[in-house]
Amino acid sequence: MIVRSRAPLRLGLAGGGTDVSPYCDHFGGAVLNVTVNLYAYTVLEPTDDGQICFSCADIDGAFQTQADPCLEVAYPLILHRAVYRRVVTQFNSGRPLSCRITTYCDAPPGSGLGASSTLVVSLLNAFVAWFSLPLRDYEIAQLAFEIERGDAGLQGGRQDQYAATFGGVNFMEFYPEERVVVNPLRVSSWILSELEASLVLFNSGASRSSAAIIETQTTNLASGTGTTLEALHEIKADAFRMKECLLKGDIGDFARVMGKSWEAKKRLADSISNRQFLLQKSGL
Repeated sequence: MIVRSRAPLRLGLAGGGTDVSPYCDHFGGAVLNVTVNLYAYTVLEPTDDGQICFSCADIDGAFQTQADPCLEVAYPLILHRAVYRRVVTQFNSGRPLSCRITTYCDAPPGSGLGASSTLVVSLLNAFVAWFSLPLRDYEIAQLAFEIERGDAGLQGGRQDQYAATFGGVNFMEFYPEERVVVNPLRVSSWILSELEASLVLFNSGASRSSAAIIETQTTNLASGTGTTLEALHEIKADAFRMKECLLKGDIGDFARVMGKSWEAKKRLADSISNRQFLLQKSGL
C-alpha cells in the first residue's frame, strides 16, 4: 500500500501577524489568505522491516532509525519526527510504526508561503488516510498547529495550518483559548480572475526565518517597544477592509490598502524587509 497526500501553500493577503500570540489572545486576530496551485507532497509507504525512513527530496534531507515511539523531536527533519511521534502516541497507543516517508515542496523553505506548516498538514493527511482517522478539518488544522508550535517548538502564527487544511479563499478570525473560525469567501469568478491578473508572485532569492521575525514581534509587543501594538491594530483593520474590497471586486482599493498594510507590517520587526529587497524592488 502507498498513501499519497498533498496540501496547498498560501498567500497571506492581509492580517498576517495578528494570528500570533499574545496579540490574538488579548485582542483577537483577523487574516485574509488564499491558497495557490503550489503544494507540499507526502508519500507514505508502510513497511515491515522495523525501521522508519524519512526523506525530504527538495532539500536532500534524510533520516533513518529503528522504529521508536519515543523518537526524539530534533533536527534533521524535525517536522517529520514530530508528526510521527504525535501520531504514534495519540493514535496508535504508543506502538511504533514501521514506514518510509518521502516529502517534497514546490516552494523552498523561508519563501513566505507557509511551507513548513503546509508540510505538517500534508504529513498528517497521509497518516489520517492510512489509519482512516475520523478527523475533521478543524481538528487536523489544530493538531498541525500543536505539533509544529508545541511539539517541535517552532514559533509562528495560526493561519498557515488552517489555510493548508481548508484551501481556497478564506477570512480567518482568531480568538483567545486557541479558538479559530474559518470563513470561506464566496468570491465571484471574475473577481478572482482579476485578482490573479493583478498579482505577481516571484522568488526574490532571499530566504528568511519566520520564527525569528515572530520572536522579535512577540518580544516588542510584550515589552511595549516601539509601535508594534498600534501596527497590529492597523493590520487587523486592513484585513477587514481588504475582505470587503475583494468581495466587491474593488481591486484598486484592495491594492491601496495592501500597500498601506505593508508599511504597517514593516513596523513589527526590523527583519521584515531588508536592503536587498529594496534594491531588487528599485531594480538596482
